[in-house]
Amino acid sequence: MARRFGASITETARVVGCSRSAIVSIHAKCINDGDTSSRRQGVGRPRVIKENGSRRLSRLVKQNRCQTVAQLTAQYSVGPIASVSEHTVQRTLLVPLLTKRHRQLRL
Repeated sequence: MARRFGASITETARVVGCSRSAIVSIHAKCINDGDTSSRRQGVGRPRVIKENGSRRLSRLVKQNRCQTVAQLTAQYSVGPIASVSEHTVQRTLLVPLLTKRHRQLRL
């Protein structure tokens, strides 16, 4: 904003508290792109279970709600789809892992 009101690069750097080169690069980006926000996309590892896989997993759960995560993982990994870990299935469904003790307590 200081640059828009006619302040020099040095004055703007002093007001903002950063280097002159930072002001120059941000001002140039604002003029060229009209925006100074970062548009980083695709950061991190690609998801193993995509949106279609998540829907398929939900259908498997609805078919039999008493299945453990291990059983769901085995059913999901059948076929040409890449195999996934139990932890990935658990994270996708946001459900806790059921141990043998948990199943006994539920019954």
